[in-house]
Amino acid sequence: MTADDRINGEFEVPPELSDRRLDQAVAELMPEHSRSRIQGWIKDGDLTVNGKVKKPRDKVMLGDRILVSAEPEVQVTWEAESIDLDIVYEDEHLLVINKPAGLVVHPAAGHAAGTLVNALLNYAPEVDKLPRAGIVHRLDKDTSGIMVVARSLVAHTSLVDQLQTRTMGREYDAVIVGTITGGGIVDQPIGRHPNQRKKMAVVRDGKPAVTHYRLVERFPAHTLVRCKLESGRTHQIRVHMSHIRHPLVGDPVYGGRMRLPQGCTPELKEALRKFQRQALHARQLTLVHPETDEEMTWEVPLPQDIQELLAALRAHAKALESL
Repeated sequence: MTADDRINGEFEVPPELSDRRLDQAVAELMPEHSRSRIQGWIKDGDLTVNGKVKKPRDKVMLGDRILVSAEPEVQVTWEAESIDLDIVYEDEHLLVINKPAGLVVHPAAGHAAGTLVNALLNYAPEVDKLPRAGIVHRLDKDTSGIMVVARSLVAHTSLVDQLQTRTMGREYDAVIVGTITGGGIVDQPIGRHPNQRKKMAVVRDGKPAVTHYRLVERFPAHTLVRCKLESGRTHQIRVHMSHIRHPLVGDPVYGGRMRLPQGCTPELKEALRKFQRQALHARQLTLVHPETDEEMTWEVPLPQDIQELLAALRAHAKALESL
């Protein structure tokens, strides 16, 4: 790596940042970088104040000289692949896509290729210079719907901040087992399952997680609900709905064995049996544009498989009404 490849900066603390924490002051001076990355530079000695290594919480004073010389975050090498993307919106900072069910977001063991990251590297090669190829939030492989990808460092920092401060709005549609009479809130911490490490669960020492849900359409033994997240824990909606004994239809991890409703028609039985993924779709995304500060909202329709499932549920309801 040459000197030109490093992240370099030289600043003199202005009056408005005097008596602020070092990491806070640098975050103001270098807003394109996240606070956690800046803290890492400080701890590694890549950021000094008046030639001395400090701690992130140390205060800076008017006229202090801050020097930064840090290596960019090391990226794993992933291959670009020509994979079709359903692009909802794009500009130089953002890429909003409608992810189909079945598409893995990040390369990992067992999924080294054919992922969203591979597709992004082909469509927008600039994301190779960003942490996690610009992906700031993810959808499970078998969850469909809308997600945003950063195309610039400024956008990445802004989107991460919006997620952390819970100002990014995300709504999901889900088909759950059982009927409810109205909406509610699940406020339960989520962490690793104590015995099954590949699963998440509601656990006492988990991270705070809040899911709001409301009734959209009720069927004889199922309900279409709309969920809004306050937090973004792994498998959050799936875990929370299962916790209140209304797991998602088709969920292979948290759904338990398939339950057929009383008086189930052959058509509904077939629809439920062939639905082999969690019935979960990210329908709407709201955020503040990192460059213009404009609030923007996008919405994508339900995919074909969930529409067919809902059609079968409606037909079953009509069949029962005619008895």
